[in-house]
Amino acid sequence: MLKTAYTDNKIEAGCDEAGRGCLAGPVVAAAVIWPRELQHLELNDSKKLSHAKRELLEIEIKDMAIAYAIAVVDNFEIDKINILNASFLAMKKAVNLLTVKPEHLLIDGNRFSGHPEISHSCIIKGDGKFLSIAAASILAKNHRDRLMTQYAETYSNYGWEKNFGYATAIHRDGIIKFGITDLHRKSFLSSFSQLNLFENQLKNGKIS
Repeated sequence: MLKTAYTDNKIEAGCDEAGRGCLAGPVVAAAVIWPRELQHLELNDSKKLSHAKRELLEIEIKDMAIAYAIAVVDNFEIDKINILNASFLAMKKAVNLLTVKPEHLLIDGNRFSGHPEISHSCIIKGDGKFLSIAAASILAKNHRDRLMTQYAETYSNYGWEKNFGYATAIHRDGIIKFGITDLHRKSFLSSFSQLNLFENQLKNGKIS
């Protein structure tokens, strides 16, 4: 059973992101203020839930949460400031969009750059420990999956409707055959070149 709160009496917002390890698309973060007196037996780390279950839980989260918000940082910004800083930025943006100001943030993971006005605690695997972080992980993943599914309608050669931008064989083969799109993270593709996965594309000028 996940915990409802970390502090004794502060207004807490759980924060998590989705899409950090993808080759394409934005990173998406969510922040959720969950009622500390309200337990929910089905909320959990979004990675442990089916697509159908996440969709149902999203409805409940939005109905039960005191406040929630979702923010997006695009691939261009990711290339400028790197994915770690982009993830921090997305979480801060989500927190700033909340209609209720939290007094403490619960951050999934072991690092956070800090919010200028709000204290925080980093919780390793927090999406499997606290309801607010679990709820944020579900909102962030659902929102990002829908974005990538929409993008797949325009860019149909990469399997984004199924892999959501991760480096699956279909996605890598699409890059080999068709090059990159304006939604790809060039900084990520450069790292793959060091492993010689995209050596031919680099030689042909398809990836810069």
